[in-house]
Amino acid sequence: QVQLVESGGGLVQTGGSLRLSCAVSGLAGSAYVMSWFRQAPGKGRDYVSSITWSGGAATYAASVKGRFTTSREKTQNAVYLQLNSLKPEDTSIYYCAAKKGFAGTWSAPDGYDNWGQGTQVTVSS
Repeated sequence: QVQLVESGGGLVQTGGSLRLSCAVSGLAGSAYVMSWFRQAPGKGRDYVSSITWSGGAATYAASVKGRFTTSREKTQNAVYLQLNSLKPEDTSIYYCAAKKGFAGTWSAPDGYDNWGQGTQVTVSS
């Protein structure tokens, strides 16, 4: 059973940085897409970024490209999301998600069966 546990959220000023971690366990092999989504109060769950567990280039939503960086470290069983140049509109709960296989649209949250509990990121102006 796949388990994902996020950590690293917090309160930061505009322009600041945070590093989110997602501890990963229970994967059956390496053919997984690991993604980050975020959800602001009263809004839907928005795509942030993806990377494959087997290794490869990360993909990003246009709103975060150039500011956020996704990486994975298999030896640590973790996926990371580095958030730089944060803006108040980045305030959300950030979720780690995993889907087995590479088919489908990686940016669609309904394609993921495995989710973490989320970690709150708040950016003050």
